[in-house]
Amino acid sequence: MKNSGFLCSLNDGAMILPEAFLEKTRALLGEEAEVLFAAMGEPSPVSIRMNPFKPISTTDFTRVPWSTSGYYLPERPAFIFDPLLHAGCYYVQEASSMFVEKAMNQVVDILGFEPLQLLDLCAAPGGKSTLLASVMPKGSLLVSNELNRLRANILAENMIKWGLTNVVTTQSDATAFSGMNEFFEVVLTDVPCSGEGMFRKDPDSIGEWSVDNVKLCVSRQRDIVRNIWPSLKPGGFLIYSTCTYNISENEENVQWICEELGGSLVKIPLETSWGITGAQGPNKELAVNRFFPHRTKGEGFFLALIQKEEHGTYSARNIRTKNSTGKKAPVIPAEIKQLLVNDADFEFFTDRQGRISAFPSNHIASLRRLEENIRVVHAGVVLGEMKGKDLLPDISLALSISLNRDGVKSFELDKKLAIDFLRREAFTLPEDCPLGWVLMCFEDHPLGWMKNIGNRANNGYPNEWRIRSENPF
Repeated sequence: MKNSGFLCSLNDGAMILPEAFLEKTRALLGEEAEVLFAAMGEPSPVSIRMNPFKPISTTDFTRVPWSTSGYYLPERPAFIFDPLLHAGCYYVQEASSMFVEKAMNQVVDILGFEPLQLLDLCAAPGGKSTLLASVMPKGSLLVSNELNRLRANILAENMIKWGLTNVVTTQSDATAFSGMNEFFEVVLTDVPCSGEGMFRKDPDSIGEWSVDNVKLCVSRQRDIVRNIWPSLKPGGFLIYSTCTYNISENEENVQWICEELGGSLVKIPLETSWGITGAQGPNKELAVNRFFPHRTKGEGFFLALIQKEEHGTYSARNIRTKNSTGKKAPVIPAEIKQLLVNDADFEFFTDRQGRISAFPSNHIASLRRLEENIRVVHAGVVLGEMKGKDLLPDISLALSISLNRDGVKSFELDKKLAIDFLRREAFTLPEDCPLGWVLMCFEDHPLGWMKNIGNRANNGYPNEWRIRSENPF
């Protein structure tokens, strides 16, 4: 048996892989394992996915072949200092995980283009949720969930930046969804795993790997799927994914789901040039999808699409709910409602923090049912809070694609001032900037609010979102 190999890391140091991992991978791939190990020593490719609702130029980028909006970059820039990232114009996402789009395409081909109710169960920091929000049928509802409170807040930030109103960010574990019986047509479970496919991108994860940890992950993954399974409608789809290589967390778990819970694998159409591999291990007939970095330009990834067995008819929209969401706003002036385009499509209310919020009327019953069972972190769009007769506008309104730009004053910042704004620094705006609450923009994409008083301006960017790194200027 060969000893642990030394692979070149991104810092020209040495990356030592665990002997047990090497043995298991050689048993899985044979001689091809050595090619994989060599690829794991190469730099990780850099990729981003564009927000189709906030378009920017992509002429200088190379397309990720299995994604309509994913692109490779020639090198990794200082993303934190790009105002367009903070505006939600794109998301920095690993290329292999963008394959979720192909799974959703297959779901829509089978179910049709009617609105769906989707759940991304383990969603933070938001890569796959922003992807689902971009490709789900028009009029759908996405619930983007995270168990950890801190990570749930980061998830909410990224979903707010993406700008859609038909999204609910929640913070709960899988068991909390037991009250959402047969609620979703699609559930994405990017389950916590041993992370073998991320070793080169995150070398620190190597030290956390062990055979025992793989076994623990398998047990945890099955518990997660078992707990969330009742919330999936008969005939609905589970997208199961990991970023690891072993068959215990992948093929064997998929077989367990199909046999124990009642489901069948659905094949996703592929192109040979993509280099995506099928099942490994004893059952190579399973319709699953594997990404290996020596075959595809991306990190290690596994995805299976599973359709839940049918056992009768159901209706997604016949839901008994409470009669209110938060506290009903006694009076919301028409001029505030008109801060949203197509304001007649929304129901307006004050949330539990006393802020004026809006949510698509066609999904308000679903939101109320969610609130009965799940901790909601953010829903729809928050317009702001009334201070006397004036509205203190919220960052959610600024970044929403439903903002009526004709109803607000705006000002274009150059890159230096945009970064100063995102650092939440105090600065005086030019004389030609309007007074009052002004929407700060960069390349015509909103970033947030400032209140221009004339001799000074109050920066309204959220303190917890501000750039803390050293200003390159």
